[in-house]
Amino acid sequence: MSRAIRGWCRWIRLRAGRADQGRAIVEFVFLGVLMVVPLIYLVLILGRVQAAAYSVTTAAREAGRAYTTASSESDAAGRAQAAARIAFSDFGFDSGTSVRVVCDGSPCLRSDGRVSVTASVVVQLPLVPAFLADAVVSAVPVSATHVASVDRFGGR
Repeated sequence: MSRAIRGWCRWIRLRAGRADQGRAIVEFVFLGVLMVVPLIYLVLILGRVQAAAYSVTTAAREAGRAYTTASSESDAAGRAQAAARIAFSDFGFDSGTSVRVVCDGSPCLRSDGRVSVTASVVVQLPLVPAFLADAVVSAVPVSATHVASVDRFGGR
């Protein structure tokens, strides 16, 4: 090969290397953002749903405990609602919550009576705009049920 051709090839190789210089970092940042943003959103959603699961489990258990340890049936429902409300607020759920208490017989606070408590919360997914709420799932219902027993020797 002649010296002119070698020089020409060398010049083309150097020129081609300069044209692509710096594009790799731009592509890396662009693709990184495209992949990381949905991953962060998924982690936010899973964290919120997990907090709701802990919240309803705790609320159902504490409401059942408060109901079965009440001194009278007239106080039991209020105690259960208050205990559940505290459990929900500990996890940041102040709205969209409900607690339902069902007894297996009458009276509820008899010896060895069983009280079933179902706690529910509707988790609003973060960063879903209102105009998309009808088109996509924007809320996830989470519930838990706990069965509490009245003490054998503590029935009223």
